[in-house]
Amino acid sequence: MDAVLFDMFGVVAMDQSPAVRATMAEYSGHGHDAFWTAYWAPRQDYDRGDLDGPAYWKAVGERLGEPFTSGQVEKFIALDLDSWSRVNEESVALVSELSEAGVRLGLLSNIPAELAERFEELHPHVLGLFPTLGLSCRIGRAKPELGAYRWCLERMGVPAGDVLFVDDNRANVEAARALGFHGHVFTSVPELRQLLGRG
Repeated sequence: MDAVLFDMFGVVAMDQSPAVRATMAEYSGHGHDAFWTAYWAPRQDYDRGDLDGPAYWKAVGERLGEPFTSGQVEKFIALDLDSWSRVNEESVALVSELSEAGVRLGLLSNIPAELAERFEELHPHVLGLFPTLGLSCRIGRAKPELGAYRWCLERMGVPAGDVLFVDDNRANVEAARALGFHGHVFTSVPELRQLLGRG
């Protein structure tokens, strides 16, 4: 591939910390399933930047039938940021190799503004590997919306058929394939290395 467009969470960065997930659900005072259903329902709007952190957590509380206090909202924002803040060093090493080899790189991440700022503070070296940085909260589009992929293509300056899109979410990969991308559902770095011929 002449270019690779990466997803962030579940690929370059780790999925949510299981320990922090448990803490969040317990802190909410609601059952696990009820809390996470409410958590994900307005998440696309939060990722896209249509909601800020307080408005998002207000929407979560409303879905649970119990609005959160301002103190609870602050706590949830802090926990949420902590849950998503770890990078996958094995993936970062691969991305670094691709960058050094001259492969054109991009990142397309569904990420709210507060978390984008956290990553800029904690992991600037990781974000700096991607000349095209498609953060949903900044571009006003979130996967699997086709506009998110088109935004990246325009800035990468290559046709979709020359780009491999890597994401751990099959629905996001299928959306990219619909636009002509090559797609790979990420499961592990060794498998991706093999696909890229960098084993």
